[in-house]
Amino acid sequence: MSMAKQHTIQPKLLPRPSTMCLLWLLLLETSVSFASLDWFFEHPRTLYSWKGACVWIPCSYRIPRLQGTLENLTLYHNYTYNQTQKEYMGTILYQVSSFPRGRSISNGRVQFLGDNKSNCTLSIQPVTVQDSGVLGLRMRTISDKWLENIYLNISESAPMPRIQLPAEMQESQQVTLICSLDVACWGYQLHWALPDTLYSSLEREPVPVTSLTPKAVSMENKVQFRPQWMHHGKKLTCQLRESQEGPALSEATVSLDVKHKPKLEVEVSPRDAVVMKGETVTMTCHVLSSNPELLSLWWLKDGQEKLRGTDRPRGQERPRGQEQGPIMLTLWKVTKEKSGKYVCQASNTLGVGKSKEVNLQVHYAPEPSQVRIQPSPARENSPVVLTCVSQANPPPTNYIWYHNQLEVVGTAQALRIPMVLLSHAGNYSCVAENSLGPGQVGQEAQLDVQYAPKDVAMVIKNPTPIREGDTVILSCSYNSSNPVVTRYEWNAPGSSEYLSSGVLKIQGVAWNLGSVSCAACNQWCSWAPFVSLNVHYIPRDVKVTVMPDSEIHSGHRVILSCGFSSSRPAKVHFSWRKDGVLLRGGRELSFNAITPEDSGSYACLVNNSVGQAVSEARMLQVLYAPRRVRVSIRSKERVTEGEQVVLTCESDANPPASHYAWFDQNNQDLLHYDQTLRLEPVAVEHSGAYWCKGVNRLGSNHSSASTLTVYYSSKTIGRRAALGLGVCLAVALLAIGGHKLVQSWKRTQSQQRLQETSSGQSFFVRKKKVRRPPVEEAPQFLGCYNPVMEDATSYAVLRFPDTTRTGDAGTSQAQGPSPDWDKDTVVTYSVVKKRQVGDYENVPREVPEDEGLHYSELVHFGVGERAPAQQEVEYVTLKH
Repeated sequence: MSMAKQHTIQPKLLPRPSTMCLLWLLLLETSVSFASLDWFFEHPRTLYSWKGACVWIPCSYRIPRLQGTLENLTLYHNYTYNQTQKEYMGTILYQVSSFPRGRSISNGRVQFLGDNKSNCTLSIQPVTVQDSGVLGLRMRTISDKWLENIYLNISESAPMPRIQLPAEMQESQQVTLICSLDVACWGYQLHWALPDTLYSSLEREPVPVTSLTPKAVSMENKVQFRPQWMHHGKKLTCQLRESQEGPALSEATVSLDVKHKPKLEVEVSPRDAVVMKGETVTMTCHVLSSNPELLSLWWLKDGQEKLRGTDRPRGQERPRGQEQGPIMLTLWKVTKEKSGKYVCQASNTLGVGKSKEVNLQVHYAPEPSQVRIQPSPARENSPVVLTCVSQANPPPTNYIWYHNQLEVVGTAQALRIPMVLLSHAGNYSCVAENSLGPGQVGQEAQLDVQYAPKDVAMVIKNPTPIREGDTVILSCSYNSSNPVVTRYEWNAPGSSEYLSSGVLKIQGVAWNLGSVSCAACNQWCSWAPFVSLNVHYIPRDVKVTVMPDSEIHSGHRVILSCGFSSSRPAKVHFSWRKDGVLLRGGRELSFNAITPEDSGSYACLVNNSVGQAVSEARMLQVLYAPRRVRVSIRSKERVTEGEQVVLTCESDANPPASHYAWFDQNNQDLLHYDQTLRLEPVAVEHSGAYWCKGVNRLGSNHSSASTLTVYYSSKTIGRRAALGLGVCLAVALLAIGGHKLVQSWKRTQSQQRLQETSSGQSFFVRKKKVRRPPVEEAPQFLGCYNPVMEDATSYAVLRFPDTTRTGDAGTSQAQGPSPDWDKDTVVTYSVVKKRQVGDYENVPREVPEDEGLHYSELVHFGVGERAPAQQEVEYVTLKH
């Protein structure tokens, strides 16, 4: 069975107290979460009140199974059950039927503040002592009924509130005190009556609260504060009142038990705690409070435990549990050592309590003074402060200073010297005065003025001039020093060695050593003026500069300049060297129109009296277009067809030629751009002149023509000889046939007819060429002639042996031509030319032929002398 939800209803102010009480009791409405088999009620079991007050009965209920709503309600007082009538009997305080608009019966004191669903809250006002007992709340539905018991306890007077205290209260710790009463009636509240000293420690103002729930009713008032030690033993009262200003109906009182450390107070005689040396002082420590009880009590001086009681050691403690009486501290014939801060301390289980400090001052005249020097020893030209120290109470107000027992100006405790000099050195003393009189002169203090070495100088022991790499000896000296010189310092770099105190040897002195100085040092160092060694050295950083500093082209003006950074001595002589060969002197080397031959490595030489310095070699590159272009042929001495021939285009250029071009004797571009031209296998047709062109980014140039002669191989010569023989035979047969056909023609016209006939057919005159006359003494032969150098033209000449006519020796027939030469002999020259592309039509090329011309000559076989050769020979070309 689940519990019903509780809702607190705050009462509203109404004109009549009874009505306001009823409205205030409308506290709860309970929602049922699930169906139940039995009636369920929730309310305080017993309610308390007192005569003349009221009682609120917060109540909630739940009807079983939720089958209906409440139909009838009756409130009995001290009821009984009638077995005969099977009904409850008793005084009816309140009755209502037919909710919600049914007729109700009431004696005027009881009000029902609930409903017919879940709220059964009631109020009775006023109540009497006779109302004590049991109340029976009879509730009916259409099909079910229930009687619930509620107990009342009404007293003659108002009950006394309860005050709840914390287990322990400590000083300055927050505590909460609760005043409560298990009674609730409109208009009655609980109020606190607090002492005035407590209000400043309250955290907030106390507010009375009334709580009404079906489980309990109560009135409550809380007070929160931080108690102090003076609140210990104070009384706090909680009162039940009808109003805040009304009389107390009942009250409860408690005493505060505030735990705290001991609280102390000191009384001093004399009151101002100021005494003269030798007098007596009495200090009395009173314990104001301690909770829990005091354990021990003692005195402290300047934060250190000193005495207990009247100069009693701390070991003699007061017996535990003894009354908290005062403790007295008496100081007899005080001395200056008794001056200080005195504190009285006491302890309990919570800790230690302290009194206020007592600053005891013992007055006395100044004691013998001492002089303190800061800093000591003092450095020359630095500030120095001399302080006169003398114990006195009251403190000294005037001082007298002495330097070497002579009084100096100054009445302050500190004698300040802004810039101490050597004259300030000596013994100092002082005398202090206060209101009790002057003191005495104490021990003197010596002012020691120290300074760095003076008049420091450096001397060169070597004869001058000093050259680079020499060994130099230097000496350092000074005039005076306080304290004495303990070491020397040098600013000379390089390899150095100390020969003795203040003497330095530098080995292999550097050319750029420059100025050198030394320092004599005690606590401080004094440097000598810098001395220049004036080291002589060869010229430094010699280098060559070229103008212009960009690319240098052939034909441009170029100037090479020689420079250096420094030289000692400054007088120098310049000279130039190219590729290791000495050229000439002068600071500049100029070229009005530079040539490729001027390229090379140039270095500049600079001399002075110490020696010679050479610059790094500067490579001078002259850029130019290709020149001296030529074609070189790499092959055997005699080039025969079928072999390999390599033609190379050689040139001189900077930058080197980037690409090449090849041309033949007819200036035709071979569309080949490598440096080498390979002919493999080479043919007779490759014979001829070749030239090339080299190109770089500056320009181009071409070579002269180089001639390549390719000879026939033995196989080709044999094949061509056979072919020539066949041609000769064909021509001979053709000549014989022609002779027979034109026998009727006259000899003088036969040659002209032959020309006319050929012009109408396929023969034409190609060109005229002078024919060599035959040598009569030479034997006649049959052979081929291949003049490859004459436009690669091949001649085939067929010669026949001449048969001498039968006749007498010495006759004119033997010496002259045959009488039948003009009639019977026909000489025919035929030239067969290879077809060029585009020269002939309708004739396909089947067999590769030579590019040149082939000549066939048929010489008459007849007997007798040959006719004299004509000076002009006509060549007949057979065109295909």
